[in-house]
Amino acid sequence: MKTYEKYFAFLKSALTTKNAMMPSENFFAWLKEKNHQALVHVNQIPFSEMKQWYFDGQTGNLIHESGKFFKIEGIRVRTNWGYVPQWEQPIINQSEIGFLGIITKKFDGILYFLMQAKIEPGNINSTQLSPTIQATRSNYSQIHNGKRPLFFEFFNGEKPVKVLLDQLQSEQGARFLRKRNRNIIVEIEETDKIEIHENFCWLTLGQIKSFLQYDNIVNMDTRTVISGIPFGEYPHSVIDFYETLKYTNENNSHENGLLISMLDSERHLHNIDEIISWITNQKSLYDLDVEKIPLKTVKDWVISNDEIYQKNRKYFSIIGVNVEISNREVMTWDQPLIKASQEGIIAFIIKKINGIYHFIVQAKLEAGNFDIIELAPTVQCLTGNYRKGLNEYDVPFLDLVLNARQEQIWYSSFQSEEGGRFFKEQNKNMIIEADESLNLDLPNNYICMTLNQLMAFNKYNNYLNIAARSLIAAVKFT
Repeated sequence: MKTYEKYFAFLKSALTTKNAMMPSENFFAWLKEKNHQALVHVNQIPFSEMKQWYFDGQTGNLIHESGKFFKIEGIRVRTNWGYVPQWEQPIINQSEIGFLGIITKKFDGILYFLMQAKIEPGNINSTQLSPTIQATRSNYSQIHNGKRPLFFEFFNGEKPVKVLLDQLQSEQGARFLRKRNRNIIVEIEETDKIEIHENFCWLTLGQIKSFLQYDNIVNMDTRTVISGIPFGEYPHSVIDFYETLKYTNENNSHENGLLISMLDSERHLHNIDEIISWITNQKSLYDLDVEKIPLKTVKDWVISNDEIYQKNRKYFSIIGVNVEISNREVMTWDQPLIKASQEGIIAFIIKKINGIYHFIVQAKLEAGNFDIIELAPTVQCLTGNYRKGLNEYDVPFLDLVLNARQEQIWYSSFQSEEGGRFFKEQNKNMIIEADESLNLDLPNNYICMTLNQLMAFNKYNNYLNIAARSLIAAVKFT
């Protein structure tokens, strides 16, 4: 497939919401039915009762007896970024690179995505819309002695496919230590026949994006995969021609504006070389020294038999759970989960500059980042610390987000964090248009970028963080 053909196929699917195989009006009933059909029990238990998990006698790290899956360890962080130069915390160390993969196929010329109704133990509402496959190396290597994930043969080279997207992308930098997953989209031929199991369905990209307008329907793994989908880039003259022919959605100027910001390659405040220089400068300015330390020595954190928590009950805690899910490769197991202290806010502020919408992007340092900083939303407060009296430092643009008028809010929904590691955690995701009065004399670690420019960086590893990708996934054009 030629590159421009791939772009058009993705764009055509993103602009299509009609689906005879799974009409959108039937989808919610289908998802609800799948939720009711599965037996799900997730109960908090003391760490001492967790089967196959133990605290290491020397370090106090929480480890699986196989040595696989993941560990809960301690780290000491030193940095000159922000207002806290040093701290210690627990963190998830999961060095394995897992698969987050979607199979696509054309039906009547439209690209459809094979999606799964999947239950994770930490999901706030049990069943969410997941990629075709989401599996750690321990899962697909069957360390758990369970079944191999369905459709894995389409991602490991056993079956012939066209690869449409293949990226290594980071996970939550404040909770994972340098964790990445392989985000991959493959296409099978229209003549290929595959068995569609009962928890799977074919959806267009436009449908998936429309479901992201609702709370906690589309899981984090789906959001990170579809955030990387490219739609191409076009010169100003082509975009003007596109608008003249009224191919855009005439009834929604918001969606028109976001589509043009996604496609236009010319009207930008800063060119790509200037943005690369800015990123390079940010990485040169700031230091990030992360030292592994024994979990049992982490300052200001308490390890009890029931949870690991910060002494002032801030940020997050770690709990143990017993899980029973009837339709998983393994139906019962124990594991630790991260439990957030409060919900947070993730928001992009946008402003029209030179006739095109720009996103105010933050260079954000987090302890688990691979390369010091990643590009983040304008506001990212994942721990509830944005509340007055609870934050250690002022958050730029926070008042604009908290006090936005209804007509400024282009997008607002609660979206869950990944339910395989996080317990019922959700964050308010928002896109807000700034007033004309907003001063573009931004703090040093902020810059304005179009969606097209954000996508240019998103195709490379470890540029956009998972919060930014979650919001980009929610951008729809119809």
